[in-house]
Amino acid sequence: MNIVAFVIGFTLFVGGIVLMGYAWDGTTFNWIMFSGGLGAISLGVAVPYHLLKRVDG
Repeated sequence: MNIVAFVIGFTLFVGGIVLMGYAWDGTTFNWIMFSGGLGAISLGVAVPYHLLKRVDG
């Protein structure tokens, strides 16, 4: 379960950084992409902590 939580969190975190980077490209929906990236980064940090707290503790 630790590896699964790491992979999910890492994928969300890196995907959020990519979304936030593409938001500065000047597209029409740049605020949606930035907000989605921010949410993905937040989930990428929160999901492993909550999953690992339930499994390990």
